[in-house]
Amino acid sequence: MRENPDIRRSIPAGAKVHYWGTPDGWHLRAIAWPAETATPRGSILFQGGRGDIFEKYLEAFHHWHAQGWTITSFDWRGQGGSGRLTSRAHCGDIDSFDTFIADLRAFYAEWEAATPGPHVVMGHSMGGHLILRGLVEGAIRPDAAVIVAPMLGVKSALGPFAERAARILGGVGDSTRPAWKSNEKPYTTETRANLLTHDPDRYSDEIWWQQHNPDIVTGPPSWRWLIQAFKSMRELAGNPKLRKMPVPLLAVVAKADGLVDAKAALKIVPRLPDARIVSFGKESAHEILREGDKVRNRAIGEIDLFLAARAQRR
Repeated sequence: MRENPDIRRSIPAGAKVHYWGTPDGWHLRAIAWPAETATPRGSILFQGGRGDIFEKYLEAFHHWHAQGWTITSFDWRGQGGSGRLTSRAHCGDIDSFDTFIADLRAFYAEWEAATPGPHVVMGHSMGGHLILRGLVEGAIRPDAAVIVAPMLGVKSALGPFAERAARILGGVGDSTRPAWKSNEKPYTTETRANLLTHDPDRYSDEIWWQQHNPDIVTGPPSWRWLIQAFKSMRELAGNPKLRKMPVPLLAVVAKADGLVDAKAALKIVPRLPDARIVSFGKESAHEILREGDKVRNRAIGEIDLFLAARAQRR
């Protein structure tokens, strides 16, 4: 299932990269790849994580598109090709995760009306957090959902004091300044590559895209982003509506994830009324869908089985 690097490093001929305007006038960079069959399997909206670009997932998009799915994705506000919310170069910032949810709600409503069903939403990392939050709050109501390495908690040396520390440190000076200088995680000896995937070829795809389009590079988050992330994760974990969320959901979790706290996902997901967890051990880093073939193929296979069984029109 390993695609040719030429496929991973080029926009598909039938896909369109465009900008979609939010209700408040922001422009989100998006990709739309309609199914090329008379009887489409359905439609997938895939959302990446913090700092992600949709190009990183072209290999997975090719797989599902070949099965007859229409594929859509957009870069979150303030990152990738969707502009910046601070003058700090490449810094990923957001005023509130409520803004992300508002963008998701508006985009989803238009997407659902314009694409064939059944409708499936997928999210990686921060995207997984926002997808689950959108489901719980009723901002979106697809036929099925998949969250991969969801950011339902984060790894921090400060443990339960991490949010308080972020509020104290971020409250001094300009909160839109970068929370750290580089890497995905501060105060670590692990490289960014090792934190994300054990597959150097797939890791290099992201670097290739960034070199060919420097405008899409997103660096470290702002303190404000960090503060809002902790707040959103805490509120989602405590939301009683988790137990009533009706959409069938598959969670794919890497227990050895060095970025997000897999234990949080393993604690929260079982509270959903219709959810299943597929987990990986030390063989997988954070980007499960961009891991080595053994891990990635199993993850894709589990998602395909879930879609075949549960992604039906309501």
